[in-house]
Amino acid sequence: MTSSHTFDKRSGLAFIVAFGIVSLFADMAYEGMRGISGPFLASLGATGAAVGAIAGTGELFGYLLRLGSGRLAERTRLYWPIALAGYAIQMAAVPALALAGNWWSAALFIILERTGKAVRNPAANTMMSRAGEEIGQGWAFGLHEALDQTGALAGPLIASLVLALHHDYRLAFLWLGVPAVLTIISVVTVRLRFPYAGHVAQKPADSPAGPDLSRAFWLYAASAMLVAFGFADYSLIAFHFARGAIFSQAVVPILYACAMGASGVGSLVFGRWFDARGLRVLIPGILIGAAAAPLAFLGGPVVAIAGVLAWGLAIGVHDAIMNAGVARMVPEHARARAYGIFTAIYGIAWFLGSVVMGLLYDVSISALVGVSIVAELAAMLPLILALRALE
Repeated sequence: MTSSHTFDKRSGLAFIVAFGIVSLFADMAYEGMRGISGPFLASLGATGAAVGAIAGTGELFGYLLRLGSGRLAERTRLYWPIALAGYAIQMAAVPALALAGNWWSAALFIILERTGKAVRNPAANTMMSRAGEEIGQGWAFGLHEALDQTGALAGPLIASLVLALHHDYRLAFLWLGVPAVLTIISVVTVRLRFPYAGHVAQKPADSPAGPDLSRAFWLYAASAMLVAFGFADYSLIAFHFARGAIFSQAVVPILYACAMGASGVGSLVFGRWFDARGLRVLIPGILIGAAAAPLAFLGGPVVAIAGVLAWGLAIGVHDAIMNAGVARMVPEHARARAYGIFTAIYGIAWFLGSVVMGLLYDVSISALVGVSIVAELAAMLPLILALRALE
């Protein structure tokens, strides 16, 4: 039996599946929104520069805010209230876009959506890591990521269907309000069923005086930073496909859906492998990521499809394993802060890498591919050092 404050294997798996369903609905709502927000902003009169600035600002602000939300969760120990508040903010922003009368008000809702995710992310990951102690951190985060990516696959397809039938962005946002409402209902249900998930242990009085975040953690974060910097954003890949007439406009979102499918498979397979072999399973994940850019940007249609699948697979591996790795390295009481720091480093590096690659694309596609490969392979060094530090 499970006590009022702990998970066992059965309840741990049930919690991960339940939280995965929450994430499935959430991703359905906000990935559907993100898939059409660019052209919606354009329809309101925003320039291309404004669209890029809004997307970049939202991502950067969202990742920086995790530094504060993670520390807040650790200090207050209000894990469930913080997670619920984040979901409420994020999900309210999705259908609210239907009310935007100009591009700057739409921009506000887009940035608000990223804010909500930033508020809830460290607290939610910490609670899931508690269940992962029982069923394996790799399996816990891998299974959650697979359910998460199922929603990420379905959301843009729902938005595309509404647009194909009605040609109305506002109606599409309202329809995405359905999974947004289901997200709130499901996360409240999970809170009522698993209140003890938020009962995170305090730092023991007799714990060592050293820092909670070890040298291995910082080396691991440095590796993740280089990986993120080397990932080309899918929006740039899609831009390349359209500009080079490699695929038709209708095929590009289908390829993204395939990438999300590959991401889900990668998170499941590598999550299980992580529990058996530890962080070293990231080495093949990094090599897959290094292959994505040359395949996607330098090849014809068949090779480009392989690049998209490699890109999605690498995303799934890193999203699942990185969270699981932090849970293994950091004591429970400090994980919210660690997740906030780690994801902020990862997100800022992704943002900077996206800017650099966007600039390089207009100068030399070969240079873009070279930077991507070098950054990915360079991530091996701090990863190997982290592995040695853990031995």
